Amino acid sequence: MGTTRRVARSMDGPEPDAGPPAGEASARGGIARGAVTLADVARRAKVSPATASRVINGSTKPVAEELRARVLRAVEDLRYVPNAHAQGLARSHRIAVGVIVHDVSDPYFAEITRGLQRVATEHGRLLVICNSYRDPARELEYVELLRAQQVAAIVLAGSGYHDVAFTKEINAKLRAYQQSGGHVSVIGRHEHVGDAVLPANEEGGRLIAEHLYELGHKHIGVIAGPKVLTTTTDRLAGIRRAAKDHGRALPARRVVHSDFSRDGGATSTAHLLHDSPEVTAIVALNDSMAVGALAWLRAHKISVPGQVSVAGFDDMPVASDVTPTLTTVRLPLTEMGARAMSMALSGSAIHPTRIERVEAIVVARESSGPPPA
Repeated sequence: MGTTRRVARSMDGPEPDAGPPAGEASARGGIARGAVTLADVARRAKVSPATASRVINGSTKPVAEELRARVLRAVEDLRYVPNAHAQGLARSHRIAVGVIVHDVSDPYFAEITRGLQRVATEHGRLLVICNSYRDPARELEYVELLRAQQVAAIVLAGSGYHDVAFTKEINAKLRAYQQSGGHVSVIGRHEHVGDAVLPANEEGGRLIAEHLYELGHKHIGVIAGPKVLTTTTDRLAGIRRAAKDHGRALPARRVVHSDFSRDGGATSTAHLLHDSPEVTAIVALNDSMAVGALAWLRAHKISVPGQVSVAGFDDMPVASDVTPTLTTVRLPLTEMGARAMSMALSGSAIHPTRIERVEAIVVARESSGPPPA
């Protein structure tokens, strides 16, 4: 192989013959394909390495069309695969964006991720998704990892935690990341630095409880997510507010906490109705739990909404597919993801923290009705 010049020529012309191009040797088995380098591509195209780099890395510096075509043809002939890290260094902007979610297989986060992906793709960005599985220590590790990868932005798409020590530690990491030129946005109520998309969780809780009280229910039960999550406490606060407005009580025995899953919803429903058989309406604090509640009630021959009404939260696609169709609180999940990514990619070190609020509305379907006579 020839020696690469230390200084690229200002004009491109035919390069001295350095023997058979590396790509040809590769095709004959002389060089493994994975060993093909930028210098090999430059020799094949008969251009300088600097010109080959500008074409491959998408530089804004002009390159003659004839030279560009030669480089691209050489890339194809040699099956050259660029080094992603080297490309990142060559570009004037960071191409990847990091997203930390609790679990992308959860329909809630899947819908949010759709919006994140849509905007990232529109801006030519690569989305790196990290599942924390609601483990604060793992979120801290992911922030450090994404910072080391020099991503353009970090979006935290999970609920906030009621954990002062964790909040202090992650904020220190996020501030250091911002000082290096990165941008941060969050979805949900966090005490983190960065811009925020805030869904109306408390107002949604109030509205869904209001709907059930107006149907005539007096004894409402709640199956809720983990106590440590701000999403849980905010939605529950709204339900308590509606109960107070209607002169009703929501005793602790009528609030059962589990994880935000279908199985969590089923087991919570069993505990709730065992301890509080007077309950005629159940509010699940997400739709996955509500689906679990419907399954448990169906398995135990309890009519919905004839004997017990069920309501969810989020309005995920499954809400209109289950039987009976699910009354729920609608949040524009995909739009929330899109807004968060737009904010992250338009971030600036000089603008004040931006907050975008997202409204919640009740979608009444078949699973809610008046209490039994």
